[in-house]
Amino acid sequence: MNPSIRTLLFNFSALLVLAGTTLFFSKLFFAPYFFAAGSAGIAVCHLTTPTKGMDYRRRRLQIMNVIASLLLVVGSSFMFMNRNEWILCVTIAALLMLYTSFVAPNEK
Repeated sequence: MNPSIRTLLFNFSALLVLAGTTLFFSKLFFAPYFFAAGSAGIAVCHLTTPTKGMDYRRRRLQIMNVIASLLLVVGSSFMFMNRNEWILCVTIAALLMLYTSFVAPNEK
């Protein structure tokens, strides 16, 4: 996948996740669908990132991003079941993504 398309998809999916979480607290019925579409988009972005040519540290951080995106997908399933565990999944995923964004070395 083209990196610019991946970036665009990630940004749009992040907005969908944000909209889904805020609309869920407003008790709107379509909020889990926004969240699920956004988390699926983020998962696609992280799962299609090529790891060939990455050093060990960047590959480890990429695996953490994949785990975080899968936690978002699990959180969306909890959101459809109207269970509150989705908040825990989203919090852990956000912390993992925040960690990887600060620890990842800069592009050269």
